[in-house]
Amino acid sequence: MVKAWLAATIIAMGIFLVDQNIKFFFVDGLRLYTQCIDLILVYNHGVAFSFFAFLGDNLKWIQLALIGGVIGYAVWLKEECYLTPMAIMIGAALSNLSDRFIYGGVVDYVYWHCGFNFAVFNAADVMIDIAVVWLLILNMKPKLCSELSDI
Repeated sequence: MVKAWLAATIIAMGIFLVDQNIKFFFVDGLRLYTQCIDLILVYNHGVAFSFFAFLGDNLKWIQLALIGGVIGYAVWLKEECYLTPMAIMIGAALSNLSDRFIYGGVVDYVYWHCGFNFAVFNAADVMIDIAVVWLLILNMKPKLCSELSDI
């Protein structure tokens, strides 16, 4: 179990560092405009689609508590198969949270506008989505967890 927790920590740190380094280029001035996707700098002061922006500075403390809850849940589960998606989620969430402390909002930079206008998002948002889907699959198929541990 110690190796699994070490691997999860490395995954979370890797996601955090990669996302922060990508965001650095956009904060530093990188911009790219194409027909379908623009790479631009936007500070999101809320969560997805700028929801809860009215919470202002309190939002970062709420998110910190939620991340603590996810970590506590991972410890409580004691199932190794949940560690990788939770590590991905925690690393990405901590990256977005650190943006709130450093820049006052989450650094978003991918703007999809091909056929319809979509929200501006970042790599951490995608990682959180992947982790949530992964966790939903594991929860809907409980046998999958034991099958994965047999591998």
